[in-house]
Amino acid sequence: MNRKQFYRKIEVKIEVKIAISFLMEHTYQYAWVIPLLPLPVIMSMGFGLILIPTATKNLRRIWAFPSVLLLSIAMVFSVQLSIQQINGSSIYQYLWSWTVNNDFSLEFGYLIDPLTSIMLILITTVGILVLIYSDGYMSHDEGYLRFFVYISFFNTSMLGLVTSSNLIQIYFFWELVGMCSYLLIGFWFTRPIAASACQKAFVTNRVGDFGLLLGILGFFWITGSLEFRDLFKIANNWIPNNGVNSLLTTLCAFLLFLGAVAKSAQFPLHVWLPDAMEGPTPISALIHAATMVAAGIFLLARLLPLFISLPLIMSFISLVGTITLFLGATLALAQRDIKRSLAYSTMSQLGYMMLALGIGSYQAALFHLITHAYSKALLFLGSGSVIHSMEPLVGYSPDKSQNMVLMGGLRKYIPITRTTFLWGTLSLCGIPPLACFWSKDEILSNSWLYSPFFGIIASFTAGLTAFYMFRIYLLTFDGYLRVHFQNYSSTKESSLYSISLWGKRIPKGVNRDFVLSTTKSGVSFFSQNIPKIQGNTRNRIGSFTTSFGAKNTFAYPHETGNTMLFPLLILLLFTLFIGFIGISFDNGGIGNGIAELTILSKWLTPSINFTQESSNSFVNSYEFITNAISSVSLAIFGLFIAYIFYGSAYSFFQNLDLINSFYKGNPKKEFLDQVKKNIYSWSYNRGYIDIFYTRVFTLGIRGLTELTEFFDKGVIDGITNGVGLASFCIGEEIKYVGGGRISSYLFFFLCYVSVFLFFFLS
Repeated sequence: MNRKQFYRKIEVKIEVKIAISFLMEHTYQYAWVIPLLPLPVIMSMGFGLILIPTATKNLRRIWAFPSVLLLSIAMVFSVQLSIQQINGSSIYQYLWSWTVNNDFSLEFGYLIDPLTSIMLILITTVGILVLIYSDGYMSHDEGYLRFFVYISFFNTSMLGLVTSSNLIQIYFFWELVGMCSYLLIGFWFTRPIAASACQKAFVTNRVGDFGLLLGILGFFWITGSLEFRDLFKIANNWIPNNGVNSLLTTLCAFLLFLGAVAKSAQFPLHVWLPDAMEGPTPISALIHAATMVAAGIFLLARLLPLFISLPLIMSFISLVGTITLFLGATLALAQRDIKRSLAYSTMSQLGYMMLALGIGSYQAALFHLITHAYSKALLFLGSGSVIHSMEPLVGYSPDKSQNMVLMGGLRKYIPITRTTFLWGTLSLCGIPPLACFWSKDEILSNSWLYSPFFGIIASFTAGLTAFYMFRIYLLTFDGYLRVHFQNYSSTKESSLYSISLWGKRIPKGVNRDFVLSTTKSGVSFFSQNIPKIQGNTRNRIGSFTTSFGAKNTFAYPHETGNTMLFPLLILLLFTLFIGFIGISFDNGGIGNGIAELTILSKWLTPSINFTQESSNSFVNSYEFITNAISSVSLAIFGLFIAYIFYGSAYSFFQNLDLINSFYKGNPKKEFLDQVKKNIYSWSYNRGYIDIFYTRVFTLGIRGLTELTEFFDKGVIDGITNGVGLASFCIGEEIKYVGGGRISSYLFFFLCYVSVFLFFFLS
């Protein structure tokens, strides 16, 4: 190499470094492109279906590639923005302003800060993996193209929501997210139950959205601005003046919070979330793990500088979060549907985030939002693989393929799915060093410092979480296949449904060799007096005949394709390592404190740093280890109880006959049985909240509608029709009289004369 070539090579390297540096410094200028990147795919599909429908449908699976590609470009931009946020400060730039009049104008733009950056990474990473997974999951569905149009538009809406710079812009994308969720939940709209689920989600969210709109208008009336930068400045001035406690301000803040309650499925507007599982499983992972339900948490985190000046609202937020996390955990205890169980788990974990925001623990709430999103997305996609493996055995009805009563022993047939599902379960249970351990432990610590009441509820719920999550795993993968039950139907009165997962009497006609949780008499809380499975039965597990489809159908559960397994493995990596961003590194003492280098603290810095973070957050190792021991102990205890009652360990205890002898000799047996029945009934019937809503609101509204219809037809229309008929008759008579006939005139003359004579002579 001569000197000229050497210098030329150096010049090229310098030019590349300058270009990269320029791109890194000015990436924020093009941040407005991120929400628009998925749109070309939607437009191309639309034009293709209009101009060349046959070719577009025949080459439908090709459309998955540009969807993933464009969202990957959005992810690259998002990562770059996050790096800038770690090394710099918040960035804001608006695009253009629309002046309505001299006193009012709307600014449409974007706000890039640490909160936006982390949400962009979360949405794009989970969205890419869900798109890849969906290509395999929806490959044989007739609505493949329609599904990708909906999901791409949903990604656009969510990206636009988190980058919005004002409340009006957020509300616009907020409604688009709701519309897309309505379309995706009711994707299989020919199913009556799916159509009912999307309607339920739509109506419930409209309640919250109406409150959100009123709150936005109220704050515009109070502050005269809808821009976050202006609202934060006003809120920053409220704090030195001991806050603003006016009734109007509190009411407007409550209405804003109502929008987050509906979107994030908080009590009492949580009823739509379990029913939303009727949509395709990838949608459950995308909407109900990382994006849509996280929108409510994002809104509260964005507006926390406003809420923190109102102690009453903050207390109310923490109370709603506490009720939600406990209610979600109790309702998940007896669910049979694997996706509904995970949905109630999502509800409970969102309650943890809401509690953390209510007590001012901003960083802990967002940290748990990150860790939970990846762990729960892994579990939902894993449940989709389980459903796919069960469908050849039981058919394509959700009542069968998603029913954990019919599962069991799948660890032999789908080992990769089982491994990923196990790690996701342990993460959500709070087992170190997995993702959710770090964030949940911080929330538990901060809740104890804030209020012992909140600490007790949060800690008890942590134990319940470990119990019901490990219950899901054991019922799905442990033991032996229970699909051999005959005469299955979706009705509660069927022979299969009479076998409760919590233990009930075995009716006649049920094969006792496959009983999961029964007793010879009475009701057991868990698995007791379970007969042994015969050896010849165990040998027949691999190949069998089912009554769910065609006769003499021999089927095995099998692992899904690589397209569906790849996202599971990537999400597993996130679940294993994403929690380490919260680990602090000691840089030496500064004054009386400890200098910490924490990616989390740099990444999740609030727009206005006056939130009341707990002083013990990663401050010293002794306090951290003490708190971790208590939280991990609760999780391990829940896992142990679940394994004893649902795992293969039951055979050991049954052989000893110790539990049964103690149980039979207990004089409080009947009382305990009644308590267990009530707990099971509460959990299985969703706390009777859905029944209350159905009877009070649904039936009440229908009754009011029928009454209104009767009043409209019988009274309003009756009066109108009566007046019309009377006018018609009078008109006809006048027309008949005025026709010029002498007989008519003589007739009326004689009538008048008769009347006159009658009154005169009387």
